[in-house]
Amino acid sequence: MKQFDYVQPKTMDEALASWEPGAAWLGGGTNLVDLMKLGVAQPQRVIDLTRISDLGKITFQLDGSVRIGAMVSNAALARHAGFAQHFPMVAEALLSGASGQLRNMATVAGNLMQRTRCAYFQEETAACNRRTPGAGCDARDSDEEMRALLGASPACVATNPSDFCVPLAALEAQVEVRGVNGTRQIPFSEFHLLPGDHPERETAVEEGELIVALHLSAEAARFAGHARYLKVRDRTSFAFATTAAAAALRMEEGIIAEGRLALGAVAAKPWRVAESEALLVGQAPDAALFARVAEAAMAGAEAPAHLEWKIDLARRTAARALAMAAAGTPAQMPALPASPFGQQNGDLAHV
Repeated sequence: MKQFDYVQPKTMDEALASWEPGAAWLGGGTNLVDLMKLGVAQPQRVIDLTRISDLGKITFQLDGSVRIGAMVSNAALARHAGFAQHFPMVAEALLSGASGQLRNMATVAGNLMQRTRCAYFQEETAACNRRTPGAGCDARDSDEEMRALLGASPACVATNPSDFCVPLAALEAQVEVRGVNGTRQIPFSEFHLLPGDHPERETAVEEGELIVALHLSAEAARFAGHARYLKVRDRTSFAFATTAAAAALRMEEGIIAEGRLALGAVAAKPWRVAESEALLVGQAPDAALFARVAEAAMAGAEAPAHLEWKIDLARRTAARALAMAAAGTPAQMPALPASPFGQQNGDLAHV
């Protein structure tokens, strides 16, 4: 591991003053430390944010919105009774990720900023434009299953690995960042970037800026009664998604008044298609409708011959997530959150 400076600021101002080109912010370290051990990340300075108490708060505002500090752990957020009640599919996504030990350490901001799990990105000897601009992309001609079906480019076929970010995209979260020039809000639809010709640029966060909070509006909570996250993976625990979907419906007298659908593990960012969501409005929920919506959500998907099954799996995942949402949010979190094999009635409390 490369030698680096290590600093522990106690305030936001101290943290921002500590920044220099080549530095890295440290939250729970569940991604950064792994990449440093692999030699993929080699920061000259590591800025530990764990002593900044203001970043660790969950605050419900008077208007019903919620502000989640950047250093809140995944476990603390998922198990916060008020948050899980208002935003259940976000809690379900969080509880489906990694392991209990990692969720206790991983932070909100770290989850948003985590790097791809593409095997070629994590292998120093492989060509990867995301790791080394201009090096090429060995994953394009490989049998890598964790590759993008949508939004890829000749420069990169990596996917975003986050479960948490998928329902955040569906619920139109906002990310609050702060830098030397002040504070700004980034709509979640603009937060993660598609690779294009510059896959090394993964988010809209500028050099030296720091995520300070995540915001969910009061309007996002109106989906709480019909919202689910579904994750298909190789094993039920401690595995990244092969495909995933977050589905949320607002029902009025058995008819869908509004719908949201975001797909995970199919692109470099959570994937939302407004045209597919529009097909839901004014319709009674049924399997045929959800199949059409899933087809529209995956429009334009491309895969090599050996991975065409993943396109079909992504469609089926989206359709089933919509059917689960239509059936209603369980009163208690399922024992196996987001798993297609778990009991869906919520037989174990998660708080």
